[in-house]
Amino acid sequence: MKVNADRSVCIGAGMCVLTAPLVFDQDEDEGLVVLKVAEVPPEAEAAVARALTLCPSGALTRADQTP
Repeated sequence: MKVNADRSVCIGAGMCVLTAPLVFDQDEDEGLVVLKVAEVPPEAEAAVARALTLCPSGALTRADQTP
């Protein structure tokens, strides 16, 4: 699984970091989302899927999902 994080949409709520800390972080300057890994490890996929649904701004999307 791969994810995209759109920092221009992120509002810094931090739900992604709380839900999937292996994959997401926040920068110190603005508190915006930072991807820690390019590919989500299998053990974090469920947490990342949950983070995608919890993100209040919709800044997180699956990068490898076909329409």
